[in-house]
Amino acid sequence: MIQNPIIQREFIGSLRTRMAAACIAGAAGAFSLLIILRWPVSAQVDWKSAMSLDIFRMFGYGLMTALLLLSPVFPATSIVKEKRHDTLMLLLNSPLRRWSIYFGKLFGCLGVIGILVLMSVPAAAACYAMGGISLAGDIGALYGVLLLSTLQCACLGMCVSVHANTTDSALRITYGCVLALTVLTLGPHYFLQGEPGMLPVIAEWLRCLSPISAVMDVLSQADAGQVFRSESLAGRYALLSSAMCAILSAITLFKLDHRILDRARSQGVITNERSMGGQAVRLMVFLVDPQRRKAGIGPLSNPVMVKEFRCRRFGRLHWMMRLAAASAIVSLALTFAATVGSEDWGPESIGGVMVLLQASLIVLLTPSLAAGLISSEVESGGWQQLKMTPLSAITILTGKLSSVIWPVFLILVSTLPGYIVMVYIDPQMWLQVQRILVCLAFTAGFSIAVSTCVSSLCNRTTVSTTLSYSALLIVCVGTMLFWVLRDAPFGHSTVEAALTLNPIAAALTVINTPGFTQYSLIPGNWWFVVGAMTFCVVVVTVRTIQLTRPQ
Repeated sequence: MIQNPIIQREFIGSLRTRMAAACIAGAAGAFSLLIILRWPVSAQVDWKSAMSLDIFRMFGYGLMTALLLLSPVFPATSIVKEKRHDTLMLLLNSPLRRWSIYFGKLFGCLGVIGILVLMSVPAAAACYAMGGISLAGDIGALYGVLLLSTLQCACLGMCVSVHANTTDSALRITYGCVLALTVLTLGPHYFLQGEPGMLPVIAEWLRCLSPISAVMDVLSQADAGQVFRSESLAGRYALLSSAMCAILSAITLFKLDHRILDRARSQGVITNERSMGGQAVRLMVFLVDPQRRKAGIGPLSNPVMVKEFRCRRFGRLHWMMRLAAASAIVSLALTFAATVGSEDWGPESIGGVMVLLQASLIVLLTPSLAAGLISSEVESGGWQQLKMTPLSAITILTGKLSSVIWPVFLILVSTLPGYIVMVYIDPQMWLQVQRILVCLAFTAGFSIAVSTCVSSLCNRTTVSTTLSYSALLIVCVGTMLFWVLRDAPFGHSTVEAALTLNPIAAALTVINTPGFTQYSLIPGNWWFVVGAMTFCVVVVTVRTIQLTRPQ
């Protein structure tokens, strides 16, 4: 039997990392805890009881969340690490074919995720022992859908990894694509369901790309649209996800050759060296010209903040302006839909979509900006150079935080036009909009504080970025599982206590989004966020002072 050495190298190498050990141990403990907390006191088996199905749903959603959080990590950094370490050329010059390299890395990463899935088998066996669910129809179907979603996320991560140049950018792009694949694909069906024409049919098939719809179908729960339940969503998902995996694999294989390392780069021309006519045209075309020579650092400017803005590609002002313009256009489009669209949507539903848009941008972009503030300097040796400067620890810390606060603030301000139009149409919403903005500001502050705190405690950017995304998604997305399982098996008080930790849920309750009106999350959520931010600021300050001390 011919063995692929890449599989052994990737699989064993990944298992030796602390991240893999922590993920496997944490997943096993979390799955066991889910079942123990809801295990019946009498320990009696009832084949017709609804309790076993409720616990099985909780287990299924928990396993799906864990796989969506962890499965993209290893594939997204697999190929880009080879490029960064200058070992990809050695692989391409080896006797192995490109498809052997690709599938070796893919299956090696999937092996680590497979061990994580195996850790959930005892919890699934406990659900089966309670009765009420079948081995093939329920447990087998759930594991089939989740394994297919894991393959889908892995192929997506490999495709991103072959195009990315750094590990943090690969993780950022992969998590953004996973968010769009799992959540944003459900949006068109939510608005177009029941409407005539071809667009609702396209939206119906589009949402079948998301594993959420397939899992809800397997768990015999109302689908993600919550209206007009469709049959065989899991079958459609299997068809579309398989086709998507094939397409992504073909793209990755086409890209995985020597040309990936021989890309010609244009030297570019500085705007200041162009003719007067060329400078005038670029002045009209670009609000912020990325090729114009930057001015010197002012005497009152924080040099660390300026250094972060100029050295970080995604943090440059022209990219932030483009993102802000896109956010403003989307918010105005959603407001226009609320005023002239279908009466079934209502301003509350559109407002909820706007809140989710802003929160998704914050949760997606903040770790990519803040997770490497300190860890990247420590990893690259740049922190030693900062220590040799006359700058104090507080100046370094405030400069780095300012380089994250300003872009996030720009994202928040960019969506204000939509709220302004809503207040102009209905002045009674002014108080709601004020409280929504406070919730979103707390969401931004919480994301920055958590990401910076994790960055100060880690020595590698990849680990810091992964942990930052995981922490924020657990708080902002994981707590939503309690809301999905409201009334079965979680009661009102349990759901409200879980949502109190989620600043996004607090904003949804303020705007009276359907399904959140019965919960009172304010001011409890604000107190939690302020406490968490204070704790993170103290940890970051102490850690920065420790790092700046002479060794």
